[in-house]
Amino acid sequence: MSPFGIKGMLKLFSHTQPVENIAEYNPLWINRGGSWQPINLEHVQRHGKGLVAKIKGCDDRDQTPAYIGCEVAIKREQLPALEQGDYYWSQLEGLAVITTTGDRLGKVDHLLETGSNDVLVVQPTADSIDRQERLIPYLWQDVVTQVDLQAGTITVDWDKDF
Repeated sequence: MSPFGIKGMLKLFSHTQPVENIAEYNPLWINRGGSWQPINLEHVQRHGKGLVAKIKGCDDRDQTPAYIGCEVAIKREQLPALEQGDYYWSQLEGLAVITTTGDRLGKVDHLLETGSNDVLVVQPTADSIDRQERLIPYLWQDVVTQVDLQAGTITVDWDKDF
């Protein structure tokens, strides 16, 4: 976050889709000095490619430094429930990736949104078959054949040489 104007407004970056949906989550949680604290947004509006927001109790520009550069989040239980077989990216990050033939390719570091489909960015681990980073399309049943959150694995129909 960074200051905007003189009335306590702040520029805000949101990962929600669409970005304005961040206003639906109250309270938000802000990390200040390693401590998570609840905040409530009074107002959110689009400004250029981003957003500006008014935090309840932040009424002038002199109060905005307390929020500058802070990370903003919500609690997992604030997220909408998903249908069976759907997953949040955060649930997939860190899962081990194994081929249908049992080769360990590494673990999901993060995902990329490409427009046509999401892509798993798989980083090698100590027990993976090699030291190669892989980009694997998240195509349910065509490539990704199983996600097992309890076991911490994603099974993929993917050639280890790709």
